Amino acid sequence: MQTDDERIRALIELWAEAVHGGDLKGVLADHAEDIVMFDVPPPYEGVRGLDAYRDTWPPFFQWQANGASFEIESLEVTAGEDVAFAHALLRCGTREEFAANPDNRLRLTLGLRKDDGRWVVVHEHHSFPVGPAVG
Repeated sequence: MQTDDERIRALIELWAEAVHGGDLKGVLADHAEDIVMFDVPPPYEGVRGLDAYRDTWPPFFQWQANGASFEIESLEVTAGEDVAFAHALLRCGTREEFAANPDNRLRLTLGLRKDDGRWVVVHEHHSFPVGPAVG
C-alpha cells in the first residue's frame, strides 16, 4: 500500500507529465474546485477557482509547443493526516533560454488537502528567480 507521501508524489508527477504533454484534462485532475494559484504571469492577485485555473493553461501550452521543456528535477513532499505541501524545482524553458541561463529553474510549491480520502491540490505557486543570484 502506498503512503500518503508516495500518493502525492505520483499525483504531482502525473500532473507534470500532463503539463508537458499539453493534456488539459490531466492538468486539472486532482485539483480542488476552490484552488488558488499564484503564477508567473498576471493577474497579480492570482487566480481563484478551477475555471480560472483552467483558463491559464492554453497560452502556456501554445508557448510550450515551440519546444519548451517542463520536467521535474527535484521534488520534496511532506504529508500530514489531512494536509500536505510539496516543493519542486523544474526545468521549464526552451533550448535557447537554457543556453542563455542553464541554471534557471521554475520553483513550484503546492498545498494539498485530503477530501473524502483523496488528495487534491488547493494551492499552487509558480515562480522564477528575478535577475542574477545575490550573495
